[in-house]
Order: sequence, then C-alpha cells, then structure tokens
Amino acid sequence: MSISTVSRALNDRPDASEATRKRVHEAAAKLGYVPNQSGRSLRSGKMGTIGFMMKTGPEFTGQGHTHFFMNVLDGVQEVLLRHKLDLVALLCASTENADDYLRRVVSRGVVDGLIISNTRRVDPRISFLAECKIPFVALGRSTTDVGQPWIDIDFETIATESVNRLVAKGHKRIAIALPHDDINLGHVFHHSARRALAAHGLKLESNYTYKSLPNEAGGYGIAQRIIEAGDRPTAIVLSNESSVNGLYRGLMEHGIFPGRDIAVIGRDSPQAKYLSPTLTGFHQSLHDLGVALGEALLASMPQYASIYPLGVVRKLWPTALMVGESDGFTAR
Repeated sequence: MSISTVSRALNDRPDASEATRKRVHEAAAKLGYVPNQSGRSLRSGKMGTIGFMMKTGPEFTGQGHTHFFMNVLDGVQEVLLRHKLDLVALLCASTENADDYLRRVVSRGVVDGLIISNTRRVDPRISFLAECKIPFVALGRSTTDVGQPWIDIDFETIATESVNRLVAKGHKRIAIALPHDDINLGHVFHHSARRALAAHGLKLESNYTYKSLPNEAGGYGIAQRIIEAGDRPTAIVLSNESSVNGLYRGLMEHGIFPGRDIAVIGRDSPQAKYLSPTLTGFHQSLHDLGVALGEALLASMPQYASIYPLGVVRKLWPTALMVGESDGFTAR
C-alpha cells in the first residue's frame, strides 16, 4: 500500500475502506508499530499529552497524600484513555517556586492542557495560564478568579458537620489542624469551623488552631503541642488525612487515647482502617474525582467540547461521614 493509504487507515479516516483499515491495523499490531508522537505533534501542533502539576518533597508526599494523588490520577487517566491522550506528572521540587516552574513548562510547550493542584489563596498560576490561553482545570479553589473550571473537596461540610457533631457531645474546647502554608483549603476550613462554632455561641481560640506539615510528622507534632497545653482541647478536627496517624501515635505515647480521653475527627485514608480505635472521618471517592477533573478539562478544550458539553465546571466534591470510635469521648 502507499504511504498515504496506510496513513489514512491508521488514523481511521472515512476515505479508507473498512477492509483497508482492518488490514493496516492488523499489520501494525503484528509489527509492533506505534506512531511517532514527535512527528505527529510537529504536524498538528498538538502534543497529545495532559500535565498534572504537583509539588514533591517529604512534606507533600506522606502516605495519605500519595494515596490521594494516585487515585485521582487513575481517574484522570481513565478519561484520557478514551481519546488516546497521555498523562504526564509535572513534579515541582519543594525547593523551587511553583510559578517559575509552571512558566518553564509552558514555554517548552510539552502539554496541551493542565491540571493544577495545591491552589493557594492568591495563585498567580491561574492568571498566567489564562493569559497564555492554555486549557486548565484546578483541583481546588482560589480567590484568584478568571472564570476557570475547578473542582474542590467540600471542606465546608467537613468542618461544619464535625463541629456540630462535637458540640452535640458537649465539647466546647474544640481545636482544628490546618496546613502550614497558604493553600486555600486551610482558609476555607478555618473560616467554616469558626462560623460553625459561632452558631453555637462558641469561639475558636487561637491556641486551638494548629498548623503543621500535611504528613504523619505534622500530626505527631500537633500531639506534642496538645500534651504541652495547660488547658488542652477536648476534641480536634484534622483537615489532612496523613496527619491522623501521627496524631494517634503522639497522643498514645503519653497515655492519651482518641475516643477515650480526646475526641478526634479526620479524613479517611487506607491507613486509617488500621487505627485503633477506629477513626471517625470523612470519605471521598477519589477515582471519581479524577474522572470529573479529566472531563472538566476536556470540556474546556475546543476539540473535545462537543463530546463533553459541560461548560465551565465549578463543583464542590461530595464527602460522607464514616462513623468510628475516635470521637466517642463525651465532654462533661
């Protein structure tokens, strides 16, 4: 066959007959042929890849964080596979400025669209991508708003339901654990907890607001601060799933048991099922979250918008409370 006939058949063009397409695809499979993506990209101006940007370093990649992102990425890949698109992880080192890293990635033109995570309260990446007219979706909200699509876990519900549940058990000295940096979920969680407490005539004291790294070591450090407090809280709500394990160990080393001596509410993770007492925590379907992210991104790309007529997706991802034993302690 001629080169042009083979090309039309490989690309499933309608001007190649069904018999020809079948014959060419069978030959390609037998010979182990795969298209040269660099050549295709040079001709089409498209790379056929989607980038997922995240930070690396031990402070960002605790056990819970690894589980979180791997499940989300699996869902994103499920969507991209439908269109033979590849997903690449864009790993920004913890020592590098995230804005500088993104500018370098964009200047090299290595991806057709982006998913950004760890959105900050004010996030210059959002304005930059909008100015460059690069399709993207954010995993998380930001006060930087250019009309971009985003999906964010419903941290308002986590904070509000946790406070209401603990107040109903008689707790007044309720603490919260937040990220150490300017990531927006910390601001959302803090504001929602304060508002929920105020609805019960209570106040979130500054000494009951603990900031830490989003990992096991961060949770262990929070436990030390609780132990050292003169008037320690009777309950705590954690915004990060990785911190729970460290908190448990730090408290138990000093004879303070969740569910017996202090009430604990966190976020569910695979490690949480090995905790004793069992954790009362909030669960999200992370694979489905990834699917929603992938579809939201493709909906913003002109070549796929007709397949995913979703418009600009802005959605709070639902979460469900899984009741365990860790908040069984009732304050007197």
